Amino acid sequence: MARDWSELFLVDAETSVAQAPARAEAASGQRRRGMFARLRENMRKTRQALGAELQATLSGELDAESWERLEEALIYADVGARTTAQVVAQLEREAGAGGLAGGDALKARLVELLAAVARAGDDRIDLRAKPTVILMAGVNGTGKTTTAGKLAHHLSRELGLQVVLAAADTFRAAAVEQLEVWAERAGADFVRGPDGTDPGSVAYDAVSTALASRADVLIVDTAGRLHTQEDLMGELAKVRRVVAKQLPQAPHETLLTVDATTGQNGLRQAQIFARAIDVSGLVLTKLDGTAKGGIALAIASELGIPVKLIGVGEQLEDLRPFDAEEFARALVQ
Repeated sequence: MARDWSELFLVDAETSVAQAPARAEAASGQRRRGMFARLRENMRKTRQALGAELQATLSGELDAESWERLEEALIYADVGARTTAQVVAQLEREAGAGGLAGGDALKARLVELLAAVARAGDDRIDLRAKPTVILMAGVNGTGKTTTAGKLAHHLSRELGLQVVLAAADTFRAAAVEQLEVWAERAGADFVRGPDGTDPGSVAYDAVSTALASRADVLIVDTAGRLHTQEDLMGELAKVRRVVAKQLPQAPHETLLTVDATTGQNGLRQAQIFARAIDVSGLVLTKLDGTAKGGIALAIASELGIPVKLIGVGEQLEDLRPFDAEEFARALVQ
């Protein structure tokens, strides 16, 4: 069943939000099944792109050509050449050893292998620090600001946490206004500066506000930037340094938002951002609009950075915790 919000967050050394009834209640099985059904529908384009080849390969006679077709299908879905080669080789070995009989068994094992690939490091969001500082980064148009607002809403409305949203994207007035609307919806405090203000200054004020108000979480939305622009990447690193001077160990989470529709370019973006800043997790957005949803597996496998959140639509509930097994099943079955 689908992973719930209450299982995404870590609030102290031993207790998850799911075990803290004062903060949240575990979702019902019915709700979880509904979440999976929605994900499966939103992953339809990717699954359809894989479907015909999977059916033909895994249900027929297995020969060199069959395995090659399977590789091509997974690469087309942007699982990535290296990751695909590892998964298909393992499946071929197990099928050759006689441990897998029939198309259903092969497909089930493929789901297991893809899920294993999708798991990279700790995919929870650690909220033990008070305040926990979450830095949002990414290229323009990836849904970064929307993700920041939706995350604040879930933390505030569903988990009862006090949240501060900071608009450090000071060069795009629309982003500031958009984030302010989300802050109102979430009941979160909002920090902004005048247009053109140094983003580091906004980040500094936001940390001061979070400390003074004893907030649980501070989410800092930074300016969208092309990963090829070194000066803007340097500015992002500066924001991190400003935050760290006020709060040692902060930011505690740096979430990079990647647009799934960009395919392998999203992997290249993640590589460059990861070199410039310490990316702790990924948010993969727009999965409902692409046949290349396998990019989640490629990034997790090749960079070792866990996917923590996915976006499968425009609605509030379309931002959700990433579940490797659920994602692999939605991709294949």
